[in-house]
Amino acid sequence: MQLVINQTGTNICRRAGAFEIRNTSGIHKFSPEKIDSMLISGGVKLTADAILLAVQHEIDILFVDYRGQPQARIWSHHYGSISTIRKQQIHFATHAEGSRWLTGLLSQRLEAAAHLLKSLRSDRPAKAEAIDGCISTLESLASRIRKEGGKLLGDAVKARLRGWEGTASRAYFALLAQLVPEGYQFDRRSRRPAEDMFNCTLNYCYGILYGRVEIALIRAGIDPYLGVFHRDEHNRPVLVYDQIEAYRVWAEAVVLQLCFRQVLGEEMFGKKNGGLWLETLGKKVVITAMNDYLAEVVQYNHRRRSRLQHMQEDAHALAKHILSVKGAAEEKDL
Repeated sequence: MQLVINQTGTNICRRAGAFEIRNTSGIHKFSPEKIDSMLISGGVKLTADAILLAVQHEIDILFVDYRGQPQARIWSHHYGSISTIRKQQIHFATHAEGSRWLTGLLSQRLEAAAHLLKSLRSDRPAKAEAIDGCISTLESLASRIRKEGGKLLGDAVKARLRGWEGTASRAYFALLAQLVPEGYQFDRRSRRPAEDMFNCTLNYCYGILYGRVEIALIRAGIDPYLGVFHRDEHNRPVLVYDQIEAYRVWAEAVVLQLCFRQVLGEEMFGKKNGGLWLETLGKKVVITAMNDYLAEVVQYNHRRRSRLQHMQEDAHALAKHILSVKGAAEEKDL
């Protein structure tokens, strides 16, 4: 379970081996055995004893800004595994196996998007031709990306991958803009800031995923700051930007359902810094929907687990993959 605490004036302390949360809505107690993470924003006070209780039970404490973007994290000073994994990451990033892993992720992302569109097709016969055209584009680009697997990720290969990724994204979101009900439609993909309700909600859901992916990597003993594809940036967990490609469609599926059910209303959004942002009520609705989706048990990689468990297993599988790479890379950038 994830505790979401965003009410200004809330106090979190430790009492009798449990978390005690006090605010204007009352006093609430939670056993650490039932919590896997805390999401905190706003003026919340957290005692040292509560922090140590979270660390002892491997509970991730994540602080986010008003956009839902992770800003700070409290976690044990121990990694989830031996340092050999992190030493191998640099080699993995420059090895053909790193390229195969990355192109597999990027193609998986496009194939998952195509699968989502197929699930929407039967209820939208008027849009069938447009949907089929976009599916064809995504699948064709996924095939091209897979063929790059095994080539070292030099500038030429990365440029091709980014070009295909950008083409796929434009086609995909242009179609989603047509599929959502009136009131949720948008002109383009917008990020900082979002210009409409769809993009605002999607950005927030992506933010939730970023936090979840990062802690999964840390628990597996992987350094989230040593990336493979995305450019190195100061204080940016670039490996998270690589790994999240496998799960972006989860956020998109949640936002689409909120739009189709017309759950999101204008009163859930506010204007700030020239863009649209989720207000407290909107955050409650979106966080609940996203967490429920992540907790759902589904078939994935031939196993039935919650999506969060699948995410953690993927991180452990990546750690094993990194450790399995031996020897110097001999392939050339073509």
